[in-house]
Amino acid sequence: MTTTDAVPVLRDAALDERPAVRVRGLVRRYGRRAVVDGLDLDVRPGEVFALLGPNGAGKTTTVEMLAGLRPRDGGSVEVLGEDPASGDRRWRGRVGVVGQTTGTGNALTVRETLDHYGRYHARPLPTGELLAEVGLAEAAAQRVDKLSGGQRRRLEVAIGVQGRPELLFLDEPTTGMDPVARRQFWSLVEGLRDRGTTVVLTTHYLDEAAHLADRVGVITAGRLVDVAPPAELGAHLRRAATVRWTEAGVTREVVTETPARTLRDLLAAAGAGEVPGLTVTRPGLEDVYLRLVAAPEEDR
Repeated sequence: MTTTDAVPVLRDAALDERPAVRVRGLVRRYGRRAVVDGLDLDVRPGEVFALLGPNGAGKTTTVEMLAGLRPRDGGSVEVLGEDPASGDRRWRGRVGVVGQTTGTGNALTVRETLDHYGRYHARPLPTGELLAEVGLAEAAAQRVDKLSGGQRRRLEVAIGVQGRPELLFLDEPTTGMDPVARRQFWSLVEGLRDRGTTVVLTTHYLDEAAHLADRVGVITAGRLVDVAPPAELGAHLRRAATVRWTEAGVTREVVTETPARTLRDLLAAAGAGEVPGLTVTRPGLEDVYLRLVAAPEEDR
């Protein structure tokens, strides 16, 4: 009796650790102005990465270059191991893109539109399942030109994820959605991450980045000024706390990196009494974000 030993599958650890997106020195100019100015970025496989920044910071231009939709003027880019500038049809089948507008037709119904785009993919998600995931099941028979702005946005998201992409670019995906639709979309992104999809999204909504993103990058004036998990963004700006209290009817405050010491001094001075109006606060995500995007302007 002979037995056949199973041959172990050897995996290259370097491949497992390779970023889904790797960018070095990315540049895009319009005339003499650099819209993206020497940007470096790594996005890990399977994570949700959010790009935050004010209008005109370079978020959309960056995403379009990573998706192979816009040429770059300098730097190197690898997306799923290939340069998007020369990505072939097979590579494009692994990448989903939801831009700010996708120009979906108006004459077809929602279901007909998804059935049409599904023919471009080898393994499209079933239309019924997709309609339910993006909250459009009840609008399946409705013509696209009759959809609300939020419903049309959900349809565009559905088209972007229909081909089961390994990597999905979402450019301000929830613009125009009502709060209920936004929450449904968040659940969709969380489901994609659970299935191993890497997601890169741009957003103006800080709560969206805080809820969805494993890491957040803040871009301003074409440069990435910080990258960290949402709770750790701008760590150097979070060290100082503001201690406020009321003394003789006047509000006092101290900004300090050692609030415990300030509290001990206040409590000692109060003796057995209370310190009126005493609060201790640290900068939140919005405070940190506003200071990060203001810093390049202060440097100029």
